[in-house]
Amino acid sequence: MKILLLGKNGQVGWELQRSLAPLGEVIALDSDSTEFCGDFTNMQGLIQTVRAIAPDIIVNAAAHTAVDKAESEPEVVRTINSLAPTMLAQEAKRSGAWLIHYSTDYVFDGSGDKPWVETDDTKPLNVYGKTKLEGEQFIRQSGCKHLIFRTSWVYAARGGNFAKTMLRLAKERDSLSVINDQIGAPTGAELLADLTAQAIRTSLLKPELSGLYHVVASGETSWHGYASYVIDIAQKAGESMWITPEDVLPILTSAYTTPAKRPLNSRLDTSKFQAAFGLSLPHWQLGVNRMLTEILEK
Repeated sequence: MKILLLGKNGQVGWELQRSLAPLGEVIALDSDSTEFCGDFTNMQGLIQTVRAIAPDIIVNAAAHTAVDKAESEPEVVRTINSLAPTMLAQEAKRSGAWLIHYSTDYVFDGSGDKPWVETDDTKPLNVYGKTKLEGEQFIRQSGCKHLIFRTSWVYAARGGNFAKTMLRLAKERDSLSVINDQIGAPTGAELLADLTAQAIRTSLLKPELSGLYHVVASGETSWHGYASYVIDIAQKAGESMWITPEDVLPILTSAYTTPAKRPLNSRLDTSKFQAAFGLSLPHWQLGVNRMLTEILEK
């Protein structure tokens, strides 16, 4: 089996290179790949790549995820998040391949306090959310076999992340102010990659599972709770910092102005995914603990 992985150097793409390897031959590309085109702004190049490789499965881990920057370059964001995935879906339909694609809780407006289910009405608040929703819709309309995974608050030990930022600031300041009215579940790229591989295996045997799913770690917290937890674990591990968890001060989203509006409620209900694939979602703290162990040992 041949798998085309796009966005190989992103947080999820990096982990997918590992998790997909046992399923077959993985051809992994990024925007700067040379032998084949992995540049989502080069639509013709992408089409030629898909046809030349003729994969059984296309895994799209590429996206424009700079949420605030997206507000100032909507056309570029739409090309990457909507139009390129649409083309991939059309090529998958033409060849009979599966398309695996990642989306976001930002397709919702963040109202209420209940976890969102797949059938809830969407109402994105920003350019990023709007383009990701459009990409979803185009894929579903194409008629190709697909798995679309909506997720949230993705992190990885590799590269920059929220936890690393908090640890750095904890060594530079005597207090931190962190938003406490946005609620979600930090979800590891490692977990997403492993769940993806498992879901692909099952779907190949049960093509009727094609569809849209919510996939996040279990439990919930705020960014304030996440920051406090990270600093607590680091402190117990012997890290030298100026502040303790008690020095992390809660603030409202309204007190922190950004170009893009964020949803307050990022909770996602994963019941459909768990039932379809027979998998359970571990608590968010387990993945964060693992990530912290890795970065604190460096």
